[in-house]
Amino acid sequence: MTAPQNLSFAVLGTGALGGFYGGLLARSGHEVHFLVRSDYDYIKQHGLQVDTPLGDFHLNTVNVYSRPEEMPPVDCVLVCWKSTVELASPQTLAQALNQLCRQGNSFALVLQNGLDVESTAANILGAKRVMGGCCFLCSNKIGPGHIQHLDYGRIAFGEYSMDFRGQVTERMKTVSSAFESAQIPNTPAQDLRTARWKKLVWNIPFNGLSVALQADTRQLLNDPHTTYLVEALMGEVQHAASMCGIHVEDEHVQRMLTDTRAMVPYDSSMLLDFRAGRPIEVEAIFGNPLRAALAAGFTPTRIEMLYQQLCFLDRQNLSS
Repeated sequence: MTAPQNLSFAVLGTGALGGFYGGLLARSGHEVHFLVRSDYDYIKQHGLQVDTPLGDFHLNTVNVYSRPEEMPPVDCVLVCWKSTVELASPQTLAQALNQLCRQGNSFALVLQNGLDVESTAANILGAKRVMGGCCFLCSNKIGPGHIQHLDYGRIAFGEYSMDFRGQVTERMKTVSSAFESAQIPNTPAQDLRTARWKKLVWNIPFNGLSVALQADTRQLLNDPHTTYLVEALMGEVQHAASMCGIHVEDEHVQRMLTDTRAMVPYDSSMLLDFRAGRPIEVEAIFGNPLRAALAAGFTPTRIEMLYQQLCFLDRQNLSS
């Protein structure tokens, strides 16, 4: 499995995540093509603005497209839109990947929240042409073509196919090198499933409780009652992972708490979507790990209750 040394990228979704990472890659000189929905006309005319502690920058000229069939084939497709896009329109990802991955060694890197979110791309391209990544990022889209990066930014990524479990492939090394050249901190993971469960230690309590309680990260950790809920949910995720054959160290759980206390007060992406009246990623972040735990013989009662609450809140929010 060889990978090109000078990667070209396509970015599907130019929001808080895709706009930030794609913008950094383009700023560093990589060939980057953006598939954009609502902001196409604005970015085409005005470019992309990224405010970041790394140094604010503006891309005057952006390779931007409104339809995948207009885009050239690339080496690496970064899937940066929410998993809810694929639930609403399953053919959207297929159209994009079939257009962009026409080269034999091209591949997709799925940068979405949740568990087993790579399966849709794997059904289209084959598992060996898919990687997945977990983004530890505080970033918001604050206007058309305008991204505000607040804190963090590391990507932990690995191969999706179980054939490569325990390996850091040459393709992963090439992606890591491209990320480093763009000031994107990253960790090539030998086991993607472990990285996914470790990210869920943060995503399940903070995304879920933020919507259920309408609170940011600082508020959740400044109150003893909500701090108890956060820690209890983290422990349940840790146990669910263990039942699924994944070891999450106690030190990782404590580090997630410590890092969150140190970060700027942050409204989770799920809370922002909910307040904007958009679908929230209930199935990817809650439904998939819940079903995995149940299949392994463990009932995570707190996660299950939060999942049912979020399903109700999501339906009510979208129907209002």
